[in-house]
Amino acid sequence: MIEVCRRLRIDPRLILLAIVFSSNIGGTATLIGDPPNIIIGSLAHLGFMAFVYNLTPVIVIDFIFFLLLIKILYRGWLNEYRKGISKLSSTVNGLRISVKLRRKDLIEVLIPFFIVIVLFMLEDVLKYPPAIPALIGSAILLVLMGRRINIEEVLKDIDWSTLVFFMAMFIVIKGIEKLGFMKFIADFILNFSADFIIMILLVVWLSAIVSAFVDNISFVMTMMSALLILAKSLSYNITPLYWALSLGGCLGGNATLVGASANIVVAGIADKYGYHISFKYFMKYGMPVMLLTVGISSIYLVLRYT
Repeated sequence: MIEVCRRLRIDPRLILLAIVFSSNIGGTATLIGDPPNIIIGSLAHLGFMAFVYNLTPVIVIDFIFFLLLIKILYRGWLNEYRKGISKLSSTVNGLRISVKLRRKDLIEVLIPFFIVIVLFMLEDVLKYPPAIPALIGSAILLVLMGRRINIEEVLKDIDWSTLVFFMAMFIVIKGIEKLGFMKFIADFILNFSADFIIMILLVVWLSAIVSAFVDNISFVMTMMSALLILAKSLSYNITPLYWALSLGGCLGGNATLVGASANIVVAGIADKYGYHISFKYFMKYGMPVMLLTVGISSIYLVLRYT
């Protein structure tokens, strides 16, 4: 997108923000779409289709309203660059970005990709953990392309820092749990109100606000441990609180530059190309997106689960 915008002589920052917002919203719809959902699914033993049934409907609604909001927020920008693009009509019509695709490689990648998607959908029926489809897909891919790739080079490209981060975070969270901090959070939620509607709203908005300023991965891990303790104190099913945590944690990440990993990644790439995205600039557009989507999600949670 940066390359396209450069050729059209357009500032790409708002387009990059729209991509980030879309990624964070869309990733909330499934188990594998966003790291917080993987954490919630693993600790609460929730399958792939459980996320689809409970979160995808509201995410579709959120995304439709998000597009309408973007049209309003970007109104001045769109008017300005619509005039500029009209003067560059010949450039737009002649714009070509060359992409070389080897058909054989593409087919060999798509086969395991679709197998993994099908296996995720069958997860609730066959009762295997969510890691199994991913491992099967990677194994098939290695068999199909193993002769043409260097395994050592592939292992170097694995994001080991993220994997080590998750392992270390689980260790830290377990230590905090042993100290009783998770029970303190669970007791706070329980004592705040016994009304389940209030609990849902508390979890979704607390998650959204905190995730806006603290990376949502670490916060969701902390809250999940607290909710698992809370589940032992209540006689009814608290699964809707997991959906509230997912919606608040994932959608809350849109509010600020540090709210989600995708935000930092895109800002870093933009900086390399000379387009700085400041905290204030991001928040100017991200906060309205967060408030709208979390607000709609709150209504959805109350109407569906109470």
